[in-house]
Amino acid sequence: MTKLPELYVAVDVEADGPIPGPYSMISLGMAVAGRPDLTFYTELKPISEEYVPQALAVSGLDRDRLVREAPAPEQAMAAAAKWVNGLRKIGRPVFLAAPAVWDGMFVHWYFVRFVGHSPFGSTGSGVDLRSYWMGVTGSEWVDTRKGKIKHELGLTGVPHTHHAGEDAAELAQIFQAVLNRRPAARD
Repeated sequence: MTKLPELYVAVDVEADGPIPGPYSMISLGMAVAGRPDLTFYTELKPISEEYVPQALAVSGLDRDRLVREAPAPEQAMAAAAKWVNGLRKIGRPVFLAAPAVWDGMFVHWYFVRFVGHSPFGSTGSGVDLRSYWMGVTGSEWVDTRKGKIKHELGLTGVPHTHHAGEDAAELAQIFQAVLNRRPAARD
């Protein structure tokens, strides 16, 4: 039996506050590193009345429009889980984020709350770009900001827009460049 390759699923979240539950994930983007044809994006109806105006402003999304038009979290997260599970035909999905703590917190909570489980596993854990970069380069944490990593990799023309779909694609591109840079594994 052939072992399927790992598929690093770059995930980006936009939210209207600092934690899930009292606040809402308002958009979710996913993209597979090395496979720009494999992407997913959804907006989500807010789950509470609470929000932090500064957090909401980062995404540029209109909260009133989301309340009226965005899919309910159950629908959006079921579609997201179906997309992730569909990747299993070609590989093993591995969660990837930058930072994994922020995006992972929202994604895992939303999958468990609205789908019953996460397609990324019971812990929702995965790869954190900044930690991975430290391991590959031996750099300190202070030198692991996404902008610095992009500069080091020569990806200066790759924008960060705060649109979850575009930023997931950005992260997938960065991580693929990191993978291409690392030394070849020894048997």
